[in-house]
Amino acid sequence: MNFIPAMRPALGDNRPAWWFVFRDDRLLVRFEDGTLVRPYLTDLSKLKSALIRKQYLGSLNGTDCYTAELTAEAPVPEDAVFKGLRQLFGAVDEELLWIAGRANQFVHWAQTHQFCGRCGRPTRDKTDERAKICVKCGLINYPRVSPAIIVAVVRKDKILLARSTRFRSSFYSVLAGFVEPGETLEECVGREVFEEVGIRVKNVRYFGNQPWPFPNSLMVAFTAEYAGGEISADESEIVTAGWFSAEELPRVPGKFTIARQLIDWFVRTQNRQ
Repeated sequence: MNFIPAMRPALGDNRPAWWFVFRDDRLLVRFEDGTLVRPYLTDLSKLKSALIRKQYLGSLNGTDCYTAELTAEAPVPEDAVFKGLRQLFGAVDEELLWIAGRANQFVHWAQTHQFCGRCGRPTRDKTDERAKICVKCGLINYPRVSPAIIVAVVRKDKILLARSTRFRSSFYSVLAGFVEPGETLEECVGREVFEEVGIRVKNVRYFGNQPWPFPNSLMVAFTAEYAGGEISADESEIVTAGWFSAEELPRVPGKFTIARQLIDWFVRTQNRQ
C-alpha cells in the first residue's frame, strides 16, 4: 500500500481528496448502480453544517486523505449510505479499508480526548506531532493503541476454536485477549488461553500483526502448541469451544482478518503433511 502518513498536506487542502467521513462509528460510502464504491468525496460543502471536526491522515498514491466526524443528525447524500467497517470487508478496496480503519481510530481518539484526564481542562492539537495537549497543565496524550494477542493453539491435527460471547454471528475463531500492564506478549498468550478455556500451551511463536480499529487495538498473532488440560470455557467470555480438524472447520472469520490468516496457516500445514 502506497499510503504515506502525515500531519498536514504538502500542497494545501484545496485539492480533490479521499474523505473518510464518519457518523456514530459508521463510514459514509457512495453507491453507484446499487453497488458499493470507494468512499470518495471531492469536498464536504454539502455536509459542512454537520461537521464536528476533521483531521488530515496522509496521502495514498499522491491523493490526500482526510477523516471527518459528523453529527448524529447529519443528512445522508442521495448516492451514499453510512456503513459499519465490519460490513465493508470484501466490498471496498482493501487498501482503502485499512486507511478507513486508521481514520476511525483518529476519530475515536479525538472524541475521547477533548478534555484533560488530569485537570479536566480542554485540550488542543499539538502543532509539531499527532497529540493532544492540555491548555492548562500541559499533559500530552497520543492516539491510543491497545495491544492484544491472538493465538492459534494446535493439538496434533486439530486447532482450538471458540465462539465468543462478543460475536453477533455464530462463527468460531481463535482466542484473543488484551495485554495487561507488566506482561510480555507470550505471558499474555498463556494467561488468556488458560483463563478462557482452561488449556495450557507451549512453544509460543510469533506469527504476525494487524491493526484492528474497533476501536484502537493492535492484534499481535502467535501460534502455540497444546501442553495440557481439558477445555473448560469461561462462560462470561466463551459460548463454546472445541478442537477442529482442517476438514471439519465451522464458520470462521473473513479473509481480511488476522484470525483467518492463522486458521488458513493451520489448514496449509495440515495439507502438507
